Amino acid sequence: MKREAKSSNLTEEDVKRYTRNFWKILIGLVVIGALFLLMVRVGIFGKLPTFKDLENPKSNLASEIITDDNRVLGTYYVHNRSNVKYSELSPYLVHALISTEDKRFYEHSGIDYSRTISTVLLTLSGNKQGGSTITQQLALNLFGEQRARNSLKRIMQKFQEWITAVRLERNYTKEEIIMMYFNTVDFGAYNTFGIKSAARTYFNTTPDKLTAEQAALLVGMLKGPGEYSPVRRAERALQRRNLVLANMRNQNFITAEECDKASEKPLGLKLTISNYGEGLAPYFRAVLKEEIKKEFQRLAITKPDGTPYDLDRDGLKVYTPINYKMQQHAEAAQKEWMTRLQREFDKQWKRRNAFTGKNANLLVTGMRRSDRYRVLKEEGLSEDQIRKEFDKKVPMTLFTWKGNVDTVMTPMDSIKYNKLFLRNAMMSMEPKTGYIKAWVGGINFEHFKYDQVRLGTRQVGSTAKPFVYAYAIDNGYGPCVSVPNHMRTYGNWTPRGTTQGGDPITLKNAIKYSQNFASAYLINEVGAANVAELTKRMGITTTIPNESSIALGSYDASLFDMVGAYSAFVNHGTWVEPTMILRIEDKNGSPIYEKAPKVSKALNSETAYAMVDMLKGVVDGGTGNRLRWDTNFGGLKNPIGGKTGTTNDNSDAWFIGITPDLVTGVWTGAEDRGISFSSMQYGQGAAAAMPVFGLYMKNVYADKELHYTQDDFPLPPGGITRFEMNCSNFSQFYGNDPSKTETPLTEDDRLGF
Repeated sequence: MKREAKSSNLTEEDVKRYTRNFWKILIGLVVIGALFLLMVRVGIFGKLPTFKDLENPKSNLASEIITDDNRVLGTYYVHNRSNVKYSELSPYLVHALISTEDKRFYEHSGIDYSRTISTVLLTLSGNKQGGSTITQQLALNLFGEQRARNSLKRIMQKFQEWITAVRLERNYTKEEIIMMYFNTVDFGAYNTFGIKSAARTYFNTTPDKLTAEQAALLVGMLKGPGEYSPVRRAERALQRRNLVLANMRNQNFITAEECDKASEKPLGLKLTISNYGEGLAPYFRAVLKEEIKKEFQRLAITKPDGTPYDLDRDGLKVYTPINYKMQQHAEAAQKEWMTRLQREFDKQWKRRNAFTGKNANLLVTGMRRSDRYRVLKEEGLSEDQIRKEFDKKVPMTLFTWKGNVDTVMTPMDSIKYNKLFLRNAMMSMEPKTGYIKAWVGGINFEHFKYDQVRLGTRQVGSTAKPFVYAYAIDNGYGPCVSVPNHMRTYGNWTPRGTTQGGDPITLKNAIKYSQNFASAYLINEVGAANVAELTKRMGITTTIPNESSIALGSYDASLFDMVGAYSAFVNHGTWVEPTMILRIEDKNGSPIYEKAPKVSKALNSETAYAMVDMLKGVVDGGTGNRLRWDTNFGGLKNPIGGKTGTTNDNSDAWFIGITPDLVTGVWTGAEDRGISFSSMQYGQGAAAAMPVFGLYMKNVYADKELHYTQDDFPLPPGGITRFEMNCSNFSQFYGNDPSKTETPLTEDDRLGF
């Protein structure tokens, strides 16, 4: 009773004092809260992203290699992540995300307060739920951090998310926030970051083409990529996908009928796991990467802050002239012919030991080149110990043309197996622009990583002969002039050959039948040094010795250089540097590099046309006439020229084919020159290399998306004025060939008038 009396006797002063204290406490709490938020904002409890960071979040972006038809050929990456624009997102993706992660996304300004309060109450009652908005989740992604496990740290992290989320909402539209969110999410397995990478990995498509059920699966994975993995936990992933579809239905993004139909579908995965060795043109992509590094270093191209670009992290877009369909045709042609050719090669070596005599050291050499040898050497093992290790059986995966095969064998036996595999390389380019349209550097990048288009050089054989004839014609000889075609000795050199086409023989027929005797005679007439100089002028970058034997291709060159050189014949004597890169843009689309190919005049235009006409003769009845009659190639009837090449012991087989729009080179051989076909039946250029060209051109001409002409080669500007091209008319000027005697030819004789 006394207490009640006391409480009822509060004075007005007491009420004022209590009121003042209440407001002091309240204002104090507000001030403390404001100061706390200010301290969070300025980074006292951990650095927040700056506005610059928000504009340019530090994420490892994959650089994309893009074809001339605007398709992604492949990527360079640490994290397989590529950005997309909002317009490149399927509406189903946006609807799946909002209906599942943040139903009031378009209503709040970064923080959904009602959801936050309900989440706190549910969590306190033991029913833990997530309360982060899409914007808050994006804020956490931009920190580049995982959610903290420590409760105190997580509370602090949550405040940081709130502040960053509000800043994001103030500076970006809702569409931009969704775009940024999809570009920063992690899908866990297979090094898959961002929706573009996820769409490619799980469905082999692009984000704009994702269906409702595909979008629901990917959005469903975001709650826990491991828990809802469609590969490892398919049943849980299916349940989660259908829950997302139900959310979309409940939010009226799809109809009940659409939901039921999509829910009944299987996961429908088309798993496409990205790595450097998979996909189209892996050899091209590997060489391209090194080329870009060299160009950036040569031209001192750096980021605005002065640091060098990183292809694996900086999200560059590398535009190339490679055509996606033509690359597919090139790889398909290689596989089709090399599968057949390998069977013949295997038959030849089935009952013979390839590693005796002059090849006795090949296995030891192969062992010492292997990664296994290097690792064992670094571990301190002696040569004898290493050899014993190479004779122990271990599990390994071998390449076959039918696919990889898992087996158990000794590393030494695997070296034998791989050395008896034929290698093949191919490059196709447009002669007028230098644009490379297809590049196949080997038969399988996973197992044989060495590129044979640009990095590898091999003896060129008879593909070198046109350089001899080009110099002769450029300096007075005509295609219809005849030269001796029988065995002779030049110093210490006596070339071998046949007399097909007659003796003497016109230059045109000497090329047609690839005659060694005539070529040897001609280079000794015009001078080996002159031919070597012209060969270099036409783009061959390897050493060309001042020796008569270069007429028969005794030197090594790359397929890259040889295709570039032959392109000068088609391009009226103008050599254009083969082009791998068109331009490079940074992640914001700003150009940072544009290729300016080198161009030089190597030959007189009429000389170049004469060579084209002579190379056409190789296909029309010469060593390359198989292209005309073999049904494998679909009956190629349009104007085509080319030159076969075969080196000693059939170690290297070449064919370089020309059309008005494309020059395509093919090389075939084993890793070591000592291992080859024993006969010309399968080992010559016309059998081991030319069929790949034929199959490729058949598919190129049949492809309705490609528009390469089948017209004849155009005459040079001003036509032909220097010499007679039709050798059947030659006798009307001379009666008999002027070189039937071995007296020196006059200037008029060489011109062929």
